[in-house]
Amino acid sequence: MLNRIWMLLMAGLLAVPAKGADAAAECGGDTPCRIEGGAYHIALPDGWQGGPAVMFLHGYGSSGAKVIASTGLVAAFTRRGYAVIAPSGLPWKHGKPSDWSVRDGWNTYPRNDRVFLREVLADAAARAGVKPDQLLLSGFSRGGSMVWDMACQAPEFAAAYAAVSGGFWLPMAQDCEGPVQLLHIHGFADEVVPLEGRAIPGSEAGVVQADIWEGLQLWRRENGCRSNAAEHEAADGIWRKRWHCAGGGLELILHKGGHGLPQGWSTMALDWFESLPR
Repeated sequence: MLNRIWMLLMAGLLAVPAKGADAAAECGGDTPCRIEGGAYHIALPDGWQGGPAVMFLHGYGSSGAKVIASTGLVAAFTRRGYAVIAPSGLPWKHGKPSDWSVRDGWNTYPRNDRVFLREVLADAAARAGVKPDQLLLSGFSRGGSMVWDMACQAPEFAAAYAAVSGGFWLPMAQDCEGPVQLLHIHGFADEVVPLEGRAIPGSEAGVVQADIWEGLQLWRRENGCRSNAAEHEAADGIWRKRWHCAGGGLELILHKGGHGLPQGWSTMALDWFESLPR
């Protein structure tokens, strides 16, 4: 009798899927993962058994769904063994496009995205086995600005930060919480987010993009970098500077284009990320 009860109990346990596997099956690809603060999308490499991830923050007016629908962007990361996590921002005002809680003088954004991104990462770890200590936080335009803000205000959130075409806004931070590993990619001819910064014409709060060069100076100070770059490269329309730093690390990549993701940027970002000391 006891043997029969034991066999029934074991059969029942085997019939119940593991919580992580069951949770992972609830969302993925086109189906958003929903948490209390909002939603995100996730794409996993073939044969995924858990591991590193790239969390990519979309630009102004976009969404996590649009990021995941960008098959080329996603495949560039997943084929190298990285999960892709694509959170969605919220409108800063009813009827307005989606955005992030970038430090920029606006007072109407309805969510603390530092908290939200932590919740997204924790949920992705529980659902899919993402390793939080192997996270690269990346983003484009306003998403890139949010990357800079997270790096400055929550440096322990990710192992490294890779922003594209987005930096600080005014009022610009005067210091940060600690050193980070930061890669910044920017178009030399960018007129949407110029390297020298600009005021946004007609904006309700008179918001101003900070000077990218001034922001890089802050990062050199925070990371304990020498004033002058230690390494320079220039080839095929790509210019690179690397600083030797006592605390974190800093690299700048300029390309000859405008406001966009330059061809091959994901390979450059992952090569840089994988070369960092662990």
